[in-house]
Amino acid sequence: MFDPDYDLFIQIVESGSISAAARSRSQSVASLSKRLSRLEQRLGVRLVHRTTRRLSLTTAGKDLHETLLPLRASLAAAEDRIAGRLALISGPLRITAPTSFGRMHVVQCLPDFLARFPDVDLRVDLSDEYVDMFDGSHDLAIRIGARIDAGLVGHRLGTSRRVLCAAPAYLAAFGEPVTLADLSHHRLLATDSQLPWQLDGPDGTEMLHGQSHIHTNSSEVVRELALGGCGIALRSLWDVSEALESGALIPILPRYQGSQDVGIFAVHAIAPKLAARVRALIDHLRDGLDQRLHNRH
Repeated sequence: MFDPDYDLFIQIVESGSISAAARSRSQSVASLSKRLSRLEQRLGVRLVHRTTRRLSLTTAGKDLHETLLPLRASLAAAEDRIAGRLALISGPLRITAPTSFGRMHVVQCLPDFLARFPDVDLRVDLSDEYVDMFDGSHDLAIRIGARIDAGLVGHRLGTSRRVLCAAPAYLAAFGEPVTLADLSHHRLLATDSQLPWQLDGPDGTEMLHGQSHIHTNSSEVVRELALGGCGIALRSLWDVSEALESGALIPILPRYQGSQDVGIFAVHAIAPKLAARVRALIDHLRDGLDQRLHNRH
């Protein structure tokens, strides 16, 4: 059996905060915080930096987390082999993901999963629309955001680092902003739900209010219009890293970036027991996306 305190530590990291982990366990924040403190005392190191804004790992915390994940996966795999539970990883599995991220990254992880678990009947829906996870239409959703809704469990798969950028043609025509305030005189590109932008900068978190130059519900439209020289966008590195490397997009105001609170989560409704096929896909995506996202940071 895996150490329950280690399980708790992993869940806190995956959830992005003690409060989110407490909600998924239906326990109090105080009790989980106390258990985390006892684990730190047992190990003799501080594992996390606790602030009012976010929870971040110390160097020792990162080391422990990276060490525990493969150990837990190996233990679970051994238990599955001994108990013959691999046969249970079958049946219908319905997943939804944002259009761009799903196409560029989630789908790329699926061939290996299907080869390993050929009895899973997988359905993949890509949509930028908000999907209700309580109506039973999907088992798992990939979401990019700063928090998980009440009643849902979120497994953190990575951080979505975002930068301000624009095409050389736009900057040649309208000039490059020097300060954050300069953006009020520029054409901003964002989906209907993205603005205002929450940016982390040298003076802390700042909210940038404004209106998008265009109206769209598609992040792919925003990216293509940014590449076409129509304005300034706040884009994730997983989305535009190749364009930045080639010079098709230019980073601007490098001292500012999208809030680091924004994570990439696999989300499902709270259930007494998570189906083996859902757990298998979460573990597979965590490993596969970790490699893909790491190469773009």
